[in-house]
Amino acid sequence: MTAAIPLTILALLGRNDSMKKPTQRKASAKKTPRSAKHAGAKHPRLQQNLDAGGKLTFNHAMVYVKDVERGLSFYRDLLGFKLIEDFRYENKPVYARLRAPGGDGTIALHQAGPEASVLSDGVRLYLEVRDLDDFCRNLQQKGFHITQLPRMMPWGWRHAYLNDPDGHEISLYWAGENRMKKTIMKAAQKAARA
Repeated sequence: MTAAIPLTILALLGRNDSMKKPTQRKASAKKTPRSAKHAGAKHPRLQQNLDAGGKLTFNHAMVYVKDVERGLSFYRDLLGFKLIEDFRYENKPVYARLRAPGGDGTIALHQAGPEASVLSDGVRLYLEVRDLDDFCRNLQQKGFHITQLPRMMPWGWRHAYLNDPDGHEISLYWAGENRMKKTIMKAAQKAARA
């Protein structure tokens, strides 16, 4: 059997006309696409990013998974991400893009090839939530294991850690007003030297 993933990518790019094109299912088929100007009215930060004037902006993180459906169950159903779109090959999801429930940050889940590793040592996703303790309790009530329960870290952020179904490490945290303050990191470095 030919690996479906590379063929799917080629089909999405229009480079394999002889293969059936995968179906694209949007999260809401009834909505019509909005212009960037209109989208910005609802999401001011999105409009700001679109008007960056040639400056580099961060778009999304790609997460390679062994099973996109299982990844959707975790990110969409458990963490609350909103499905923007998904691509299917032979009625099986091979790619999905999701938006964080509390902002305009997005992630994409991409089906890894059968022999490909999805290990991501050295990379961790950071997801911020104000009610961190309640959020973690809710995950535990749903039977999900949290590897480190919420606690205050030396740099002034409250963190919890967990892994997605493919073992990708995730930090759930709340930094609040400390998020962009360099002085918090300097204080942590000073304390570490003492």
